[in-house]
Amino acid sequence: MLARLLFYFSFALLLFGGCTEHSHREEGKDLRPAERAYLQRLYPFGQADPDVYQKALNHIAMMHTQALQKRNIWSNLSWNFAGPTNIGGRVVDLEYNPQNPNIVYAASATGGLFKSTNGGNNWNAITDQLPIQTIGDLGVDPQNPENLYLGTGEANGGHNNFAGGGLYKSIDGGTSWTYKGLGQTTSIGRVLIDHKNPQRIFVAAVGSYFHPNPDRGVYRSKNGGDSWEKIMFISDSTGVVDLVQHPINPNILYAAAWERVRRPDFNTHLYGPSSGIYRSTDGGDSWQRLSNGLPDTKQVNIGRIGLAIAASSPNILMALYSDGSSLSGLYKTEDGGNTWALTGAMSTLSGVDGGFTWYFGQIRIHPTDPNLVFVMQVQCMRSVDGGQTFTNVTGNMHVDFHSMAFHPQNPTQILTGNDGGVDISSNNGFSWAPSGDLPITQFYEINYDPSNPLRLLGGTQDNGTIRTLTGGTSDWGSIYGGDGFYVIVHPTNPNIIYAESQNGGLGKSINGGSSFRNALTGVNSSEKRDWSMPVIMDPHNPETLYLGTNRIYRTENGASNWTAVSPVLPRSPSASRMGAITTIAVSPTDRNVVYAGTDDGQVWMTNNYAETWTNISAGLPNRWVTRIAVDPKDAAAAVVTFSGLKFYDPQPHVFRTSNFGVNWQNISSNLPDLPINALAIDPLFPSNIFIGTDAGAFVTGNYGATWEPLGLGMPTTPVYDFKITPDRSFLIAGTHGRGMYKLPLSNSPVAREDEAVPDKKTLLTLFPNPIKQQGTIEIENPFPQSVRLEIFDVQGRRIRSLLDAPLAIGTHRFAFSANDLPNGTYVIRLATPQAIVTKKMMLQR
Repeated sequence: MLARLLFYFSFALLLFGGCTEHSHREEGKDLRPAERAYLQRLYPFGQADPDVYQKALNHIAMMHTQALQKRNIWSNLSWNFAGPTNIGGRVVDLEYNPQNPNIVYAASATGGLFKSTNGGNNWNAITDQLPIQTIGDLGVDPQNPENLYLGTGEANGGHNNFAGGGLYKSIDGGTSWTYKGLGQTTSIGRVLIDHKNPQRIFVAAVGSYFHPNPDRGVYRSKNGGDSWEKIMFISDSTGVVDLVQHPINPNILYAAAWERVRRPDFNTHLYGPSSGIYRSTDGGDSWQRLSNGLPDTKQVNIGRIGLAIAASSPNILMALYSDGSSLSGLYKTEDGGNTWALTGAMSTLSGVDGGFTWYFGQIRIHPTDPNLVFVMQVQCMRSVDGGQTFTNVTGNMHVDFHSMAFHPQNPTQILTGNDGGVDISSNNGFSWAPSGDLPITQFYEINYDPSNPLRLLGGTQDNGTIRTLTGGTSDWGSIYGGDGFYVIVHPTNPNIIYAESQNGGLGKSINGGSSFRNALTGVNSSEKRDWSMPVIMDPHNPETLYLGTNRIYRTENGASNWTAVSPVLPRSPSASRMGAITTIAVSPTDRNVVYAGTDDGQVWMTNNYAETWTNISAGLPNRWVTRIAVDPKDAAAAVVTFSGLKFYDPQPHVFRTSNFGVNWQNISSNLPDLPINALAIDPLFPSNIFIGTDAGAFVTGNYGATWEPLGLGMPTTPVYDFKITPDRSFLIAGTHGRGMYKLPLSNSPVAREDEAVPDKKTLLTLFPNPIKQQGTIEIENPFPQSVRLEIFDVQGRRIRSLLDAPLAIGTHRFAFSANDLPNGTYVIRLATPQAIVTKKMMLQR
């Protein structure tokens, strides 16, 4: 924990590298709704304070320190990994140890760096102590492979890419790490270590995808990362996404520049005239743009470029060009880049990119056979004739390929990384088999089977809707395709499952997930909807469900048909939002009460079963509404959370009402200024509120008066969803990069007196003691919170419940009669969200 706290303070994490307007605006492809994660966080300004994440993580470090000093109960509970290990997630880089190829490293998009010591059969996380888990690229020192250089910030430019925080160095194979700067680079495309002088390191910085910023280009260190100099800069909107070095002459470098800026108005900058290939022959002191035979930016659009050099014939290089969305050509040079020629590859590469080649852009040349070439796009393509023709070798592998590594001693063995993990080939890439399991699944929404809460389910990025039937970590399987989102299991008939893919593709299964039918009859397909369209089940009647497009729909017959039960709730779509409903919640105590939130900061409520709706947004910030949860004991009380990053002034992210939204109270108090993605309220103690942010989970036990970090053992990764099991045994968290975790919640009937953890501020007094017929309990309550006051016998059986309700600040006395109890020893138990306090009671007559 101490190492993590030191790292929190030591690095600079920047999501956006600047806030100036881009003077050269070029219309790109409309990627709505693929920009959803950015729209969430940047609404309504379209910009953010570039220091916002750094400040938030420093604040979190302080919270961890305070929690450790105070020995807070919630902060010291332990998260347990719940899976999956066998589904995987996006792997953006693979690297062998050149001297011991049994050691392999796999870098994940948002789950950190993993190490294998048996060639990829098993993996262990080695960066959980770092305050950031989004990885761009890893460099391994070729002379001393214990030296690792980890560039953070995924460089693929997808909507769910998270910003990095610079570069870290390890000198012990990943056991420990030291921050080495470059925090403002945000996204790192390549880390290259000079094979003759490993003190010289080059970093290709893509920079912020969302704003022009000056921290793009190529950086060089001559002292093992202790200091850096920028040696290549093209423009504030052009970064370097790929970098290769001549295998004999280390002063010859080739860089692929990419003009690329994401925009909140959906006109994303996917290409530009600054994109191209640049060469240096003096170790990076100077650079020349290569053009002879390459596309002319005056005639064609140039987007992302992938580069590869033939180690066995270093005058041969290949460049994979795109026009911003599709592959436009594979170019080859045989004279070190002086002249280039278009290969005939496009006849066999057409369509393999899926229309978003900017997300891949990878090419590799076999280290001993320059005719063996691999192009990685949606499909994995293989050429044996020097890139003239390609065949698809994807087979049973997961699609969407981002990385490849060749065994340094036996290059017929190849590893490739895709959106499902790692695959291995032992025959030069002709056929492939899955490698070891990686726990890096990116969940959006999660759930459990109410009839058997060991059965966990969740919707994931790239891997559809998945589940385990046993509660195991390695036996998860897919039940619904696409990108997965909301999933619901019928509370009494587990054969009925609702699952959703992107853009509201809702299906229903009546055979336990073996097959699904469309479940959207009656829903207007032309209406705006969130990429993750909210779908919930009424807790009072499992045949009643709600979903949200730009209006609320309800079914009362298990999705046989839907009826609109609200007007259009959001304002019209704009450049900065979708114009859709983003969250729905039904009161557990009153089915007539339903709350809904939108992507333009509005919260609505009905208390008459959707006959009329009231806008209750007054007093709330104009931010994207992420979650609403209704108090499990009071329909008038609800909590609402917001996304959003600070631009001008800090904005609170959590609000609570106790009167149906007539008034809202900001309960963000000491929370970090970060987007909130997940929300849950304790069903027994509503003053316990759990939230998941872009950087971990937090809890309050006093309705938001104070917050603290929630639990140990889960890396600092985005938390996207929470669920609490029906018996309150576990809080389940769905992370976006490290799978699912479970946190045990206290549900024991009584705590032994020697195990009780007293809250120093909440005092419990019993008098007289011993008692004869009547006793009095006095509680000193320091702040508003829910309390449970009970009497147990020495066998742990509850004898009487004296109080189960919110308690105001102050001193409270409760008299009780013991006339009906036999003489003996009893335990008075006071349970608050902060602690369990017990007092031994003697009954003597």
